[in-house]
Amino acid sequence: MTSAGFVSVVGRPNVGKSTLVNALVGEKVAITSPRPQTTRNTIRGVATNGDVQLVLVDTPGLHKPRTALGERLNMLVAGSIAEADAVLFVLDAGQPIGPGDRLIAGRLIEAGAPVVVAVNKVDRASSDEILAQLATAGEWDFAAYVPLSALEGDGIDAVRDELEARMPEGPFFFPPDMYTDQPDRLLAAELVREKYLARLREELPHSLAVVVDDIEEQEGGALFVAASVYVERRSQKGMVIGKGGELIKRVGTEARSELESIFGVKVFLDLRVKVETDWQRRESTLDRLGFSP
Repeated sequence: MTSAGFVSVVGRPNVGKSTLVNALVGEKVAITSPRPQTTRNTIRGVATNGDVQLVLVDTPGLHKPRTALGERLNMLVAGSIAEADAVLFVLDAGQPIGPGDRLIAGRLIEAGAPVVVAVNKVDRASSDEILAQLATAGEWDFAAYVPLSALEGDGIDAVRDELEARMPEGPFFFPPDMYTDQPDRLLAAELVREKYLARLREELPHSLAVVVDDIEEQEGGALFVAASVYVERRSQKGMVIGKGGELIKRVGTEARSELESIFGVKVFLDLRVKVETDWQRRESTLDRLGFSP
């Protein structure tokens, strides 16, 4: 008999949720960055192990919203928790448990789904810090607690075992060889944004959005991908393009190379930079850019 279920992966921004999801799936399904609020969608990764399938829903970091976009991201988290068969609550081993963690814990207690706590980034924390996190988090009396390093791969099997043991019996939701149900457009857009996140400074990463306008298969099987890179200020446009177009060329080259590896065909990537004033705060613009309420 097979078992399958949805696992909502939650936590404060920048605790390593996306890196952990990628490690559990064994493939890159979510972009990663040291910057908080990297994830802006609920990304589903599929991890099938024998007769058990985990559908991992990587959520945006729960935070105090300052924009309409932030409010929508928090709504995505709440919706994911409500529909989960189990929850993977990620903490940073090197950061003291704070009000944000306690807020999430309170919501998970109310939701009632079994919760596995992953104390992540143990490779960057001392033994005393790890023990302190486990002791404090243990007060919530959740189903299981696992110290791990998503980056190094330590503890991944243990957290997988804890999640698999809590999946309900039933058929698989996806074929066993499938590792994500992300549309190609979203995957391509997120990869372009990831390359920018690695290079941009200050507040500009939060002002950046990428939308794939078209994916078209050409003769010979190659893919033509047209994407728009949105910023909020005209002054930001030059920063995204770079001196002499150097930055947008570098981002395009790196993103194209990774897309070719994923799709297995030659990719032509056309990036255009556009200004959409205060897009994070405009409900109508969020709708148009694909940030569902």
